[in-house]
Amino acid sequence: MFDLRVRLGTVLRVEAADRYRPADGPILLRVTGVRLVLNRPEREEWIWVEGTKVAPRNQRGERTQILVPIRLFSPHSPTH
Repeated sequence: MFDLRVRLGTVLRVEAADRYRPADGPILLRVTGVRLVLNRPEREEWIWVEGTKVAPRNQRGERTQILVPIRLFSPHSPTH
């Protein structure tokens, strides 16, 4: 069991090191959904976060899904 807290519409900065197999560097993602289907690569709990990339000047970018560790959403995480 885990404690997951994220508000839809929240903009997260996710570093490349905090993504599973990133194709690019850090991204800003406006969250539109979280899939609570756990994946377990590398002995850590990871979840799928869905959203829209935030482009320069706060423009809306492409829709994407990224696999991130649950620790990013802990109540004590620096992203909160």
